[in-house]
Amino acid sequence: MMVNGSNPPSDQGPDPSLIYRPDTDPEMTKDKDSFRNYMSGPLLDRVFTTYKLMHTHQTVDFVNRKRAQFGSFSYKKMTVMEAVDLLDDLVDASDPDVDFPNSFHAFQTAEGIRKAHPDKDWFHLVGLLHDLGKVLALWGEPQWAVVGDTFPVGCRPQASVVFRDCTFQDNPDLQDPRYSTELGMYQPHCGLENVLMSWGHDEYLYQMMKFNKFSLPWEAFYMVRFHSFYPWHTGGNYRQLCNQQDLDMLPWVQEFNKFDLYTKSPDLPDVHQLRPYYQGLIDKYCPGVLSW
Repeated sequence: MMVNGSNPPSDQGPDPSLIYRPDTDPEMTKDKDSFRNYMSGPLLDRVFTTYKLMHTHQTVDFVNRKRAQFGSFSYKKMTVMEAVDLLDDLVDASDPDVDFPNSFHAFQTAEGIRKAHPDKDWFHLVGLLHDLGKVLALWGEPQWAVVGDTFPVGCRPQASVVFRDCTFQDNPDLQDPRYSTELGMYQPHCGLENVLMSWGHDEYLYQMMKFNKFSLPWEAFYMVRFHSFYPWHTGGNYRQLCNQQDLDMLPWVQEFNKFDLYTKSPDLPDVHQLRPYYQGLIDKYCPGVLSW
């Protein structure tokens, strides 16, 4: 089983997993401005409704309750690839760009990274893993508590939060003086590791990876935890909460984001051809039956 991203010896023939090679050069991506359009489009009503519910109900109390509910990782036992297969049944209601199952997006992201960074097999695996926390939506959680951009709770939402000016009016935390200022309940430059993020698939999967002791570098954990924190890694907000570690890790999250976003395409990969390569990476970094 190959896990290093190189071609097999010639007597074995071409690696069938290399058939699907998406055009993911960030400088060559066509029509980049068409991604993340929150002003118009056929999916806008669905997307807005998801964010309105999220921004109404994601509070300090809600996040703490969800962290306690899922933090024991006693809900299910399954392998990583079984989780990937579950995402065949999930279409992300917060995503204005795609209307196909999330499992395809996992392979698209992973293959984009694999093409651009052939020497970093752990990075390829992060592409496959990053959205697996969305299985929460298949276990009865509403999508507004699973998908979409994340943001810190316990402080005032900043300018680049999606739909900020028209979706937070009914959030009770913004009527609480402890949570309604720019810093809210935090100290300046406390570090994102000490910030309570809105609950969703990012935080759940990050904690699950730690619980199951994935043997991935710290950069991988950081990408998973903050890949949906667009107001930070793309919007440039929340710098007042960041410490030096966050600033050092920001380029990694931004590099990951290129592939998470710009590999989305109706040109879907042949998952059957790709599975053996990624199973090899799973066996290397996070093997066996895991606690979810």
